[in-house]
Amino acid sequence: MSPLSVWNLYFDFGDMVELIYPYGTAPEVPAPSAGAEPLRPDSEWFPIVLPSGLVVGRSTREYCHSGAMPLHPVVHLHIIDRFSRIYLQKRSMLKDIQPGKWDTAVGGHVSYGESIIEAVYREAAEELGFIEFNPIYLETYEFTSGVEHELVNIFAAVGSYELRPDRDEVDEGKWWELAEIDAAMGQGVFTPNFESEFAMIRNQLLALL
Repeated sequence: MSPLSVWNLYFDFGDMVELIYPYGTAPEVPAPSAGAEPLRPDSEWFPIVLPSGLVVGRSTREYCHSGAMPLHPVVHLHIIDRFSRIYLQKRSMLKDIQPGKWDTAVGGHVSYGESIIEAVYREAAEELGFIEFNPIYLETYEFTSGVEHELVNIFAAVGSYELRPDRDEVDEGKWWELAEIDAAMGQGVFTPNFESEFAMIRNQLLALL
């Protein structure tokens, strides 16, 4: 039995988009031009995808956030406890997008070569020291901001967890009552992505309790 088959015995991700990588390395997007400066050795590479999950290229973080709008996958993990409280993170002031705003508990880009589930666990471990949980797949949608175009894959985790934010990744984290979130909507407290996404999946999160 393959490792993927073993994994699927424990988790049912339904219609979740799977990334399909090409044999060999996907082409760089945009294609390097003659005389261009070499990329930094520590450059982060993201897969460039079609909405189906087919990987058609790879680009650096800088290019993906440059306004060029290549579609690249990200993961979001919403954490809700049995009291209907939602755990949110305050984005580090060092982030290049929406610094200092409150956002989904865990969020990050899928690195080139990763699967979506691998990215969920990696980001949860990096940002919150969160390892032992069962991710519940909710849905996938496309999100476009002023600088990027994301294929967002949403997951949830239910429980009262001890979470330890990494201060290099997250300024702080706390549990929010639903009434607190509702009162702060539209006040510049949250990222626009969180506000639109939370409205989309609120009922799905509460249905998990």
